[in-house]
Parts: sequence; structure tokens; C-alpha cells
Amino acid sequence: MSRAKKPPILALDAAQERAALQSIKRFLEERFELQLGSFEVQEVLELFTREVAPHFYNKAIADVQAHLADRFQSIESDLWALEKS
Repeated sequence: MSRAKKPPILALDAAQERAALQSIKRFLEERFELQLGSFEVQEVLELFTREVAPHFYNKAIADVQAHLADRFQSIESDLWALEKS
């Protein structure tokens, strides 16, 4: 039984993908002494792209939203301070 793959939500450009593949391959070799081929390393990257990366992306968006909310609140306070009575 084969499972249909979900398309990745995030995509890397070609240079970023090559660098990511090299990093994964090197990490698996150095840390776990696993010698994976290009196809297997690509599968690992696709797994992270589909299943893990969206969590980091969403966390980054939430962090930026919180930062902007704080900043806009500060700007709003500054504007109220400039208001003439």
C-alpha cells in the first residue's frame, strides 16, 4: 500500500537544497555512521520539509506577529503622547 506524498509547504532554491542535502548526509555519516545515497538523503530532506519545517515556519510567524503587536502598541502610545489637547 503506497501513501501519496503531500507536496512540501516550503521549498528551497537549488543551492539551499544542495547545502541541506550535504549537511544531512554529513551529519548522518559523522553522528550515526550511516552511509546513505542521494535518494535516501533526499527522502530525509523531504520528510523534514513536509513534516517538521512547517512547525518552525509557524513559530517564526507567531514570533514576528507578537513582536509587531508590541511595536505597534509602542507606536500607538507614542502617537497618543504627541496628541495636542
